[in-house]
Amino acid sequence: MHAASMLNIQIPKLCATDSLEAFGSCRMCVVEIEGMRGKPAACTTPIAEGMVVTTQNEALRKLRRNVMELYISDHPLDCLTCAVNGDCELQDMAGAVGLRDVRYGFEGNNHLGAEKDSSNPYFTFDTSKCIVCSRCVRACEEIQGQHALTVQSRGFESRIVAGDTEFMSSECVSCGACVQACPTAALTENSVIEYGTPSHYRITTCAYCGVGCSFRAEMRGDQLIRMVPNKDGKANQGHSCVKGRFAFGYATHKDRVIDR
Repeated sequence: MHAASMLNIQIPKLCATDSLEAFGSCRMCVVEIEGMRGKPAACTTPIAEGMVVTTQNEALRKLRRNVMELYISDHPLDCLTCAVNGDCELQDMAGAVGLRDVRYGFEGNNHLGAEKDSSNPYFTFDTSKCIVCSRCVRACEEIQGQHALTVQSRGFESRIVAGDTEFMSSECVSCGACVQACPTAALTENSVIEYGTPSHYRITTCAYCGVGCSFRAEMRGDQLIRMVPNKDGKANQGHSCVKGRFAFGYATHKDRVIDR
């Protein structure tokens, strides 16, 4: 997958991201490799000299679309009212694979009625929109090293859980790595839910301490919506603590002294 991206060849993906180790769970990035049986995942298959890879043909297109159908058959179809409409990787990939219909319907067993976890003051976990790609779990482990999240049960019963009950009673430190990693609206900042997705951003430096973490201050108009750790930041390399990520209210606090 990385080799393809270097050649500007985009392969559909959901569980893969450049900030996490390859996992190979979503099966959206399947490819065909000459001399190899089956259709391996591009994200977990190392490149080798002389390898002949097909990233797009009719068989792959059909397989990816079938996989996406399964995801969408257990996902709320509320895109128009969803907080991350237009900023959702699942939505983007459904369009990329040309999904126009879901043959399986929405009447069978599903997770659409799952309850939300609103215990954290900074973000909401909507289980009904989770595709169990494990990106949040891996971000918590690989980036933060906190191990607050895990996948509970197996198969259709698999779900992401934080501790025994909810986020606020778990080992979560509210760093936001899981929120940043989530490809759907399962984990969404409360500020985005309230004000909508940002439309533009400015690169800035966190003012809380002397580390010098770099952030994208994402805004809608002049309203600051969220602070997203900058992947190109030399000090933080796309990560942050809870203060830099969520405690940005001081920027517009009425008691702040501003030199005009």
